[in-house]
Amino acid sequence: MFNGRNRRRYRLVIGVVLAGVVPLLLSGCLTWRTAKIAFASDQSGNFQIYVMNADGSGQTRLTNNAAEDYTPSWSPDRKHIAFVSTQSGHMQIYVMNADGSTQTRLTNNAAEDATPAWSPDGSKIAFTSTRDGNYEIYVMNADGSGQTRLTNNLATDQKPTWSPDGSKIAFTSSRDLFNDEIYVMNADGSGQTNLTNHAGEDSFPSWSPDGSKIAFTSNRDGNQHIYVMNADGSGQTRLTNNPGSDVYPAWSPDGVKIAFASEPEGNFDSDIYIGNADGSSQTRLTHSALNLAPAW
Repeated sequence: MFNGRNRRRYRLVIGVVLAGVVPLLLSGCLTWRTAKIAFASDQSGNFQIYVMNADGSGQTRLTNNAAEDYTPSWSPDRKHIAFVSTQSGHMQIYVMNADGSTQTRLTNNAAEDATPAWSPDGSKIAFTSTRDGNYEIYVMNADGSGQTRLTNNLATDQKPTWSPDGSKIAFTSSRDLFNDEIYVMNADGSGQTNLTNHAGEDSFPSWSPDGSKIAFTSNRDGNQHIYVMNADGSGQTRLTNNPGSDVYPAWSPDGVKIAFASEPEGNFDSDIYIGNADGSSQTRLTHSALNLAPAW
């Protein structure tokens, strides 16, 4: 019988279930199939920001400036995209709605600001700047306030990426005899540690959604290719093996796939590919012009 007591128990059970399910629904539960990929492309003549579906369909231009727009970065709630633009005459960081509307400048100085990366909670953006003489890692609030320097050395520090829990930032540094390596530090800039130590150039780190892996680009075997390692630097493994160059790795929100840009040997075009996280089943998504810096 579905009596009063059973109804109360039913409401309690449903309440508990919904309490767990609703937050998941609100977070989007994005998979590699449902999340769009943002990227920079010069198919219109100069670099602009585009988005597309994970199968390469629905390619849509978001920015339409006489300037160059580069390196998009999704906000965690997928409502905004941070990017770099030369609208002011040099590279600065802007943010816009996910449909390309309401473009707003976040940094404003005579130096170059580049490679924005949102923190997992959406409150901060890490970026690279030359405002103090050479490329260093900075962080600011998502509205552009509170810009703070995190690294401070004579070498180049750039291309930050956050750990999923927001406690650490991985980045590229040339401080080891001016050879690019992947470093990691605490989110406040302390505890800077080298993860790769190789004669080749290691760059473009990208943290996996579960925090266990970091994908990166390396030329240690000749051309630039995509590699992956454990978050502590161990288990460095090559994922791509093409005659050209593979750069800009970006994990899908569910960690199943990795997007990257590939430039065939002897070809001045570059296209976006995706593959499984183990490097298998690589599929080409774009087919013309220079397409770079995928963000998933």
